Amino acid sequence: MEGLRHCTYVIAIAIHCYMLLAVAQITDPSEVSALISVKGSLVDSLEHLKDWKKGDPCTSNWTGVFCYNTFGADGYLHVRELRFMNKNLSGSLAPELGQLSHLQILNFMWNDLTGSIPKEIGNIKPLRLLLLNGNQLSGSLADELGYLPDLNRFQIDQNKISGEIPKTFSNLNRIRHIHFNNNSLSGQIPHELSNLSTLLHLLLDNNNLSGFLPPEFSALPDLEILQLDNNNFSGSEIPATYGNLSSLLKLSLRNCFLQGSVSDFSRIGNLSYLDLSWNQLSGSIPQNKLSNNMTTIILAHNHLNGSVPKSFSLLPSLQKLSLENNFLNGSISTDIWQNRTFATTSRLVIDLRNNSVSNISGAFDPPVNVTLRFQGNPICSNRSIRNIDQYCGPDSGADDEYSNSTNPSVVCPIQACPTDNYYEYVPASPQSCFCASPLRIGYRLKSPSISYFDPYMQLFQSYVTSSLDLDLYQLWIDSYFWEKGPRLRMHLKLFPVVGFSTFNESEVLRISEIFASWEFPGSDLFGPYELLNFTLLGPYSYLNPEIQSKRKSKGVLIACIVAAGVFAAIVSTIVTTLISRRRAKYQSIMSRKRLSTKLSIKIDGVKSFTFREMALATNNFDSSTQVGEGGYGSVFRGVLADKKVVAIKRAKEGSLQGQKEFLTEIELLSRLHHRNLVVLLGYCDEEGEQMLVYEFMPNGTLRDWLSAKSKQNLKFGARLRIALGAAKGILYLHTEADPPIFHRDIKASNILLDSKLSAKVADFGLSRLAPVQDDEGVLPNHVSTMVKGTPGYLDPEYFLTRKMTDKSDVYSLGVVFLEILTGMHPISHGKNIVREVNMAHKSGTVFSIMDNRMGSYPAEWVEKFVALALKCCQDKPEDRPSMLEVVRTLETILRMMPYTDADPLDNKASFGETTSSSSFSNTRSRDLFESSNASGGDLISGVTLTITPR
Repeated sequence: MEGLRHCTYVIAIAIHCYMLLAVAQITDPSEVSALISVKGSLVDSLEHLKDWKKGDPCTSNWTGVFCYNTFGADGYLHVRELRFMNKNLSGSLAPELGQLSHLQILNFMWNDLTGSIPKEIGNIKPLRLLLLNGNQLSGSLADELGYLPDLNRFQIDQNKISGEIPKTFSNLNRIRHIHFNNNSLSGQIPHELSNLSTLLHLLLDNNNLSGFLPPEFSALPDLEILQLDNNNFSGSEIPATYGNLSSLLKLSLRNCFLQGSVSDFSRIGNLSYLDLSWNQLSGSIPQNKLSNNMTTIILAHNHLNGSVPKSFSLLPSLQKLSLENNFLNGSISTDIWQNRTFATTSRLVIDLRNNSVSNISGAFDPPVNVTLRFQGNPICSNRSIRNIDQYCGPDSGADDEYSNSTNPSVVCPIQACPTDNYYEYVPASPQSCFCASPLRIGYRLKSPSISYFDPYMQLFQSYVTSSLDLDLYQLWIDSYFWEKGPRLRMHLKLFPVVGFSTFNESEVLRISEIFASWEFPGSDLFGPYELLNFTLLGPYSYLNPEIQSKRKSKGVLIACIVAAGVFAAIVSTIVTTLISRRRAKYQSIMSRKRLSTKLSIKIDGVKSFTFREMALATNNFDSSTQVGEGGYGSVFRGVLADKKVVAIKRAKEGSLQGQKEFLTEIELLSRLHHRNLVVLLGYCDEEGEQMLVYEFMPNGTLRDWLSAKSKQNLKFGARLRIALGAAKGILYLHTEADPPIFHRDIKASNILLDSKLSAKVADFGLSRLAPVQDDEGVLPNHVSTMVKGTPGYLDPEYFLTRKMTDKSDVYSLGVVFLEILTGMHPISHGKNIVREVNMAHKSGTVFSIMDNRMGSYPAEWVEKFVALALKCCQDKPEDRPSMLEVVRTLETILRMMPYTDADPLDNKASFGETTSSSSFSNTRSRDLFESSNASGGDLISGVTLTITPR
């Protein structure tokens, strides 16, 4: 009887709550309206927000919407968090976001949003975390954003934000993290920011900031990281007061056009990392001893003189001492390494290249952990020093540190672990051959205070596992690599405790919430972090932490929802069952249909990859692995099972072809083999996806190297060799591919550079095929199509005729040549590079617009290169040279050009001892410049080749 009464009571509550839910809005109506406006401003190509069309935001589990667990004083629920990290969203941020007056966290990290940051966000007074990094946002920062009294973390890095930093930001009284790096901010850094007494990290590197360094920053009591690299504080000095930043751990002012002397930082007790390189600092290096925590001292590329301080030998944690390209003299003491005990993973790099150091004091017998570089010093002529030659030669890439995660020493049977469901052996498990499925996490240290990670790997593992309340063996660092910044990117795997092959649902939720809510404790050594992805595969693929976490709601809300669910459950179950059965039947039919039409094709030298292999290689196509995007689709950096690094080009939906056409074109591309074309390694044609797998180019794009922000300066000779390599690759496509291929999108970002800076042309596949014969057997000499090229590179004739020819590629390559010579973009601030160079050439001032970062060069041959580039860019196709003529002209320039230095990256004169760019030695080296073939076959230079127009 008691049970019956209880059941009757529950049913009564259910009826009452169900009626309330049917007639009442539970979430604040103004916030619901704001959310609808937010969705209206977004482009949701993957339909992550499709559930926003029904129900109440707080009670219907709208994706990305998190609410408070109890009703407010006004009787409504309110939105607490918007979480849209890595949702592939584009569009813009709606001003109506400012109506979410109870919002604490706004997270749109790693999407593709454009437009400006709405000033109305400044109305959200409880906002604690504003996370907008990794988008395409532009415009300036509004003053209103400075009136957020509870804001703790303000991240807008890796956008295109411009304008000045508002002085009102000095009102952010609780701010601890300002990450504005990698934008286009300009003007003076407001000295008013010195009022931010809680500030820990100020990252403003890679902007266009100017003026002076505010000396008032010395009043910031908690500041740990001040990173301002790659700005233009021309003529400014480092304030002496910065030596009073008592909490400072890292000071990085690289490439800021600073002058004056190096300040004395010996009073900063915990300073670990100091980078003042690529400035114009002068005078001697302070002799006082720095902190025992010091791992990195980088003072390279300045005008420093005097001796190397003996106090550097008293730094037990030192990993890198970089002093190259200064005017240092005297001797260097071996105590720098002799006084230390090195662990197996410890490393010390001492770089003194291109100074005037003449001697070594102490016993000279450096251990294997120590790398020394003395090239360009008088010490290299001192034959009394044993084995001095091995420290005086060219040294390439010794600074690089690659992932060295080790495989478990115990050999386990492969068939015992079900790898087909994303299971694997736990590498550090105390139980041999323990098999489990991990959580996969993309993680990045944004400003670590170290130069080499290996010695600190175990400390990092302890830091992460203790923060997550896991055992040490449950974390495995699958890979790591350094990025520009320097920043350290890692792929982590978290394994369940021994005895369980998977995490349970509550554990996945707990771990994901720690990452998503930024609950990691701070780390002095590792600095600020950012979550790049939290990937759930295999047995976790059904979970959605965003939805699961909402099940924490308590009180009246849960009672009503559960009660109302009593009535919906039966109908929902029936409908769901019917829909599921129908969908399963349909998918089974479609799957069989796909399998029955699957073409069997074997292509020599090209591997057919499964979709699962591609997903594993790219962390499920996480945005953190994306390295490019074009009209055909996106390009991802992938690591195959054999650890080979590849580039995976994934077609977007609008670019998919029929299966037969796709495989036929793969077969065609597999026959393209040339040293100046990116190699096709394989393809994937599964689950409605079409992907191409290419070799990965470690030195990125030519455009990257020509950018004003590039820290490596290509000399003129290296630029010429890159130009010739690109021309040879395109000539091969025009003349030896069968059928011929017109590239149609030649640009500096489609010319990639391998480890030796050899040029390889990319993006020449699939949608780039030249015309084939028509029904009457006639081969047209052009391609008629919609616009495929890039503004600034497009053949002017194309806009009139809509016809692409081989001469269209010649025009585009000519624009690339002008970029190589000037460093300018094809179109910048309304100016066209072809017109600008033409005008300078006609007025006799062409050398005034040459890129000053390519060092000295022979004027005669630069003039010939300019003339060739402009000839390629003639308006009329018939006035342009053929690609063969382009190749031969470049070969001639390289063969005849004076040459004495093979280093392509040294900024110093490479054409003899001369002070004039128009007067050079006649010393030549035909072996280094002369090419034996003009294309990929046996076309010997000097043999006439006729190219039939196509």
